[in-house]
Amino acid sequence: MHYLKSKITFAASHQLVNQDWDTEKNRQVYGKCSNRHGHNYTVEVTVKGPCDPVTGMVLNFTQLKHLLKEIIYSQVDHKDLNQDVPFLTNVPPTAENLACVFWNLLKVHMPENIALHEIMVQESEKNTVYYHE
Repeated sequence: MHYLKSKITFAASHQLVNQDWDTEKNRQVYGKCSNRHGHNYTVEVTVKGPCDPVTGMVLNFTQLKHLLKEIIYSQVDHKDLNQDVPFLTNVPPTAENLACVFWNLLKVHMPENIALHEIMVQESEKNTVYYHE
């Protein structure tokens, strides 16, 4: 089994709030992240599959990068994650939720014999989330 990893970066803003809570409760739970702010995100996607004996590849890196660009980057770069991204409607845009949502969006587009292995979402040098099933 081989593992391939590809990375994208994007800039986006968000605000961590639960609409059912008042401002004070949101501040208690989300701290300063309850204010609108932005991040330069890094997303790494790892896929796994057998190496094709004819091509010598698991998956062409260009194909994987195209999927990441079309499915994730084009939807979130320079956007307000709370307001501008339909697949995040009513989803608090935490790094944890972004990883899960990105996973679900990508998995249906994986070629035959290729599976998602892991998604990493880094919103800062100090804050990183890993997701896999």
